[in-house]
Amino acid sequence: MILVVDGLNRHLFGKVLDEMFELRARVFGGRLGWDVNIEDGKEIDQFDHLDPAYVIGLDDGGNVVAAVRALQTTGPHMLSDVFSAILCGEAPIRSATMWESTRFCVDTQRLTRGKEKNSVSYATCELMIGSLEYARRAGIQDIITVIDPVMNRVLKRSNCAPYDYVGETVPMGKVPAMAALLDCTEERINGVRDFAGIHHDVFVSDEKALEMLKAKMPKPQTPANRDHKPLTELEKYFVEQINAATSEDEKLAVLKLIEELTTAFTAEQRTALLGTPRAFANEA
Repeated sequence: MILVVDGLNRHLFGKVLDEMFELRARVFGGRLGWDVNIEDGKEIDQFDHLDPAYVIGLDDGGNVVAAVRALQTTGPHMLSDVFSAILCGEAPIRSATMWESTRFCVDTQRLTRGKEKNSVSYATCELMIGSLEYARRAGIQDIITVIDPVMNRVLKRSNCAPYDYVGETVPMGKVPAMAALLDCTEERINGVRDFAGIHHDVFVSDEKALEMLKAKMPKPQTPANRDHKPLTELEKYFVEQINAATSEDEKLAVLKLIEELTTAFTAEQRTALLGTPRAFANEA
């Protein structure tokens, strides 16, 4: 399923973006050997700070399995500022109806072979459909994308062959790079759909995506009060706060306060405040 993350909902999906940046690091820094900036296991460049849109493929468990970045060509973008060698001295194409599509990547470690759901082929085609449909709905007519020869063959096999190329193929890391042009027509989108057998709506709503992400979050664990001693007044207060919490974030905030109190005082002070060290959430 496809989730679009842009400036409007970016604050909701920070963890999804982190997974995407980690996937990009593995693909572009590791597998392809491109000269990219990787910090803390994430590949992030200057164009990620220009408020681009990300079209992200999720599996049924809410894990990021594919992603691509969409950026306007009227300002700084990769073909004009990083891959300009491809243009061989020619000026970059700039148009309000053309987006640049870059950092197209698929998680070949998590996904399987074949064409069924949760396969590399399926995720690749679903991402193509999602990015083309998203662009088309936004009024974009064409996409220019920097790809390698392998991705060029993937596009051709998926009924999504570029209608033209810009500049020349040049060395880039372990593989050559080229710039291809794709139109955002229904004919192209339907061609990919027919190839992959994907005829349903591929997009997931923000609300559904947030539900999936919440389901995959580990729940805080609180051991039982095994000594069965009476609770102190402060312990009772914490129990009330945990029981009154309406979200996992509120429960975590209470547990964090308990942890801070535990580390901030001496053993004698902790005993006076909390009683004998133990967990007590199950007393409520």
